[in-house]
Amino acid sequence: MPKLEGPEIRHFLKVGALGSAPEAPGRTHPGTFCVGRSKAVLRRQSELSLQTLASVAEADRLRIALSAAGGVVYDWTPDTGEVSWAGDVQGVLGISDPSAVSSEALFRKHLDPQGLQARANLAEAIHAPGALHCAEFKFNAAAQAPRWLEDRAVVFTRPNGQVERVVGTLRDITARKTADAQVLQSAHIDEMTGHLTRGRLRDRLNEMVAQGPTAYCVVAIDDLAVLNEVYGTDAADVAIVAVGRKLAETAGAHAAIGRTAGNKFGMAVPGADALALQTLSQEIRNAVRDMVITTPCGVVSVSVSVGAVLAPCDADTAQKAMARAEVALDRAKAQGRGGYALYEHAEQAESTRLRVVSLGDQILSALADDRVRIAYQPIVDPKTGKAEAQECLARILKPDGQLLPAGEFIPAAEQLGLVRLIDRRILEIALDTLRRNADVRLALNVSGMTASDRLALEGFATTLEMNRDVAPRLIVELTETAALLDLEESVRFTARLRDIGAKVAIDDFGAGYTSFRNLQALRVDMVKIDGSFVKGLALSPDNLVFVRTLVDLARNFRLQTVAEWVSDQREADILCAMGVDFLQGFYLGKPDIAPEWLR
Repeated sequence: MPKLEGPEIRHFLKVGALGSAPEAPGRTHPGTFCVGRSKAVLRRQSELSLQTLASVAEADRLRIALSAAGGVVYDWTPDTGEVSWAGDVQGVLGISDPSAVSSEALFRKHLDPQGLQARANLAEAIHAPGALHCAEFKFNAAAQAPRWLEDRAVVFTRPNGQVERVVGTLRDITARKTADAQVLQSAHIDEMTGHLTRGRLRDRLNEMVAQGPTAYCVVAIDDLAVLNEVYGTDAADVAIVAVGRKLAETAGAHAAIGRTAGNKFGMAVPGADALALQTLSQEIRNAVRDMVITTPCGVVSVSVSVGAVLAPCDADTAQKAMARAEVALDRAKAQGRGGYALYEHAEQAESTRLRVVSLGDQILSALADDRVRIAYQPIVDPKTGKAEAQECLARILKPDGQLLPAGEFIPAAEQLGLVRLIDRRILEIALDTLRRNADVRLALNVSGMTASDRLALEGFATTLEMNRDVAPRLIVELTETAALLDLEESVRFTARLRDIGAKVAIDDFGAGYTSFRNLQALRVDMVKIDGSFVKGLALSPDNLVFVRTLVDLARNFRLQTVAEWVSDQREADILCAMGVDFLQGFYLGKPDIAPEWLR
């Protein structure tokens, strides 16, 4: 076993034995020895007892164990401020000169506030005899990174309880603290997005609600499962990260944001009322919609739906707020992609339910009384300025003669399962219009609910088969997302429509995740570029790039293109320069239930 040198024995006995070792020749000051190796001690100090020799051997073993544990021993006398050390002081504390910590005052210069308080408590408080104290704090050494130390000390007191002496150990616990921080980080931070985890967001939301009014939103990426299916999980992950980043940019530094599920983020905003929340939600939905996301598998665009709740008026705890925001999100999704809804308490919810029931009654009454109408909006060839076709948009003629636009009754129709009846009635009116106007072409939408219902699609196709004479002048529009929900069924449906003679178009192109492979499988004739990318096109460089990419993609598949929501001449000029085949929007013609060509 390695032997202690004289100075090492001297320091250890001073610290470990507290100056209680027996006196011996060569002593230089009270409580210390000045001797050589253990064998020399035996030769020159034969009067030493066997007990003393045993204590020296034990000190040797303790020194080795202390060094292996990464610790040092200190002996501090508060009255004088003197501190004596034993062990690898330089290695444990990261200092080049042990004299830099030879007194308590010098030692404290390297401590953080937590360490300063711990040392002050040791020296200034009244303690019970032999009291054990533990503390953890940072030690800052010059030119080195701070390290964490564990301080375990025994306090020796006078009869009045005042501190006479403190003997303890310091151990480097930096590695443990770093590992603990990493574990804590992983428990609080979502690894993919860098935002809070669901649990930590819940805690933060509770804190914010306790401090004052807080709005909470759950933001869900629409149809992420479709993106996964079409492009793969890598592309979906890129989209999730991009949305999380955009949320942080839009919401500001005061918001707390966390990832609460695979495609969902939670966001707590202090002090927001209903109007501010609605405005923020719109900003978020616009900002996400305008993003062009480059993934390993291609360029995609996504939309988000938002459900929100106000706390504490409608939810006095984070758990209630998060649950009720999910209820609001379900209502937002019922409106279609990119929807928004604020949680309603019982009375409001009952009012909403009654409104939906009332709309259901109006829909059934309109179907029974033949008050379902089509508003025709022209799809214009920019080269000739003439309408190439007319899109059929559903309307309800109220008993008082007013028209109810689709946006006011279609969500209720979907919620009540009545939208299939509306689709069927619109098809019947469209076929009759085609039969009475031989030079007209019509385009009509198949709702997502009908597109996902095999029996409804079968009925639609059967009706067309019975009207093969006019079917070639009909364009059937399937939304991109609905077409991809059951790609195999959509492929069968589009093939049957084409066999009958009808044309097929993908509506809202770009809002979903159509890939080259899916376009090829669907064998459609036309794509309609989603209007959200056309609106304000001249002012959005990202949308310019995205629309140009969509047009190029369609051209490669020899598909005709229609741009929706064209609002001015500047947008029309840009789209024509890109090679878009047809334009549609209020600038070119508003929907009309009695256009001149029909009269």
